[in-house]
Amino acid sequence: MRMPARQRCHAVLAGLVTLTTAAVLSVATGTPASAADTWNEVGSDRADPLTESQGLTSVEVPAGSPNHYTGIGTIPTGVSSRGWNHIGDPDASYNGYYIEPYQSDSGGSKMFRVQAPGGAWSEYVHALSAGEALNNSFVTVTPNGSWMVSGEYGTMNRLLVFPTPGVNPATSPAANLPQASTINLDHAVRDVQGCDFVTATRLLCSSDDPAGTLFGMTKPLLQIDLSGEPNSSDVSGHVTALRQLPLRSSCSGTFEAEGIDYDRRTGTLRVIVVSPGFCVLTDSKTYRFTRS
Repeated sequence: MRMPARQRCHAVLAGLVTLTTAAVLSVATGTPASAADTWNEVGSDRADPLTESQGLTSVEVPAGSPNHYTGIGTIPTGVSSRGWNHIGDPDASYNGYYIEPYQSDSGGSKMFRVQAPGGAWSEYVHALSAGEALNNSFVTVTPNGSWMVSGEYGTMNRLLVFPTPGVNPATSPAANLPQASTINLDHAVRDVQGCDFVTATRLLCSSDDPAGTLFGMTKPLLQIDLSGEPNSSDVSGHVTALRQLPLRSSCSGTFEAEGIDYDRRTGTLRVIVVSPGFCVLTDSKTYRFTRS
């Protein structure tokens, strides 16, 4: 969505002031600011509203596997009939475990459905911790495979860390999947729909923030730099808003930013943005970005 020329000018000037202030503060405190990547749009593909509207992930094992997408049309009948009627943004470990996050309309738990490299499926249920939101927006697996990060919808100052179901030997489908630790964020985030690891200590996240009051823009692409690799101990996360996600459609109205995926093999970042109104059927997109 293009801004009028005067607004674009004001945005550029504001950005320069922000960058200058950050540089001065960094020098004054002796602490280097986290380097923020620049992600440039390089293309897009239509996102099917039934099967490609919630999330996506690239799959490395077996070799040559297609990208996996999720949407209401990908939920198996045997899963939805038991109340797990919402699927979020999935992820796959580098050794081939594919994980989908599920939630229900009510209750005290959320579910993670795991497909092993051999093709067998299993389910891991997590009983909500005190104060934990019911929603289960996304999962992303750490590069070492042992830990999984998940998120809650709404305005949050944290992400949740679990042992990776099916990969971490401490997990079992017959037992509750416990929360292991927390990523404590230095800046609130709103309506995060997906995150993916770029490095062992850097996440990129898609936010469906409709208000734009947290970072001065709606639907931002966020970068979260961690103080250490997620494990059973809490770590902190420094949040940076990198850019607004593309909001283009033949229809006017409210867009919805959805899942995100980073493919380390090609260096390609992909983010789903669902179009407003009737155009959800015609011009919802998976946008592709590369780093510069």
